[in-house]
Amino acid sequence: MLEHLPAWLGHAMQGWRAGADAVVIARPDLAAGAMADAQLASLDLSSPAFARDARLPERFTADGDGVSPPLVWGAAPAGTAAFALIVEDADAPTPQPLVHAVVWNIAADANGLAEGAIVADGAGQANAAMPGDVGRNSYLREGWLPPDPPTGHGLHRYVFQLFALDSALGDPGTSPGRSAFVEAIKGHVLAAGVLVGTYSREEEAPVGPVSSGVLA
Repeated sequence: MLEHLPAWLGHAMQGWRAGADAVVIARPDLAAGAMADAQLASLDLSSPAFARDARLPERFTADGDGVSPPLVWGAAPAGTAAFALIVEDADAPTPQPLVHAVVWNIAADANGLAEGAIVADGAGQANAAMPGDVGRNSYLREGWLPPDPPTGHGLHRYVFQLFALDSALGDPGTSPGRSAFVEAIKGHVLAAGVLVGTYSREEEAPVGPVSSGVLA
C-alpha cells in the first residue's frame, strides 16, 4: 500500500518515524524473573540472504516475490522452552513500528526458518516449513508483510527480533498480534537476538514544466 504514495509525500513525511526505541526488544520489562535486573543474554541471529545492516534483496519485498527471508540462529540457552520472533519497521511513518511478522512457539531445538516459511497457517495448523505458529502483522493478516516503504521516505530499518523464552510461557492466543505477543513474552525472555535489514525507494519523482503563474 505505501509504495503507491507519491514521492513528494514520502519526502514530506521523512521526519515521521516510529523510532528504534519503540521496537519490542527495546522494552525494559522482557527479562525472565530472576534476570529482571540483568542484561539479557545475546542470541546470534543472522540470514544467509543479506548481511547485517545491509539492504534486503527485492525478492523479500513488495517489489519482488514478497516472500520472507531465511533466518538462522545459534543454540538455545539453558532453560529455553520455545523461541518467538517479531519483525518490525522502525522507520514506519506511524506512531509505533509496523509489524511485518509474528511467529510464536518456535521449537526450542529449531535453529532457523527457511525462505518463504512465514505464511498464513490458520489456527496454528501444521506446516513442515514452519516450526511455530504464525501470528498477525500490522495489516491484521497472518504471514509475512513484504516491506513497501514510501518512495522518497529514505532508509527503513527492518528489525528481526528473536526471543528465547523460559518454561513459564504466557499464552498469546491464536494468531497473536503485537500487543498479545508483547504481553505473553514479558517476564519470560532468557536471551534475545536482533538482525537489521534495510530497504528504501529513492526513485526521483518526474518534474513537469515550471508554471508561468498565470491562470488560464
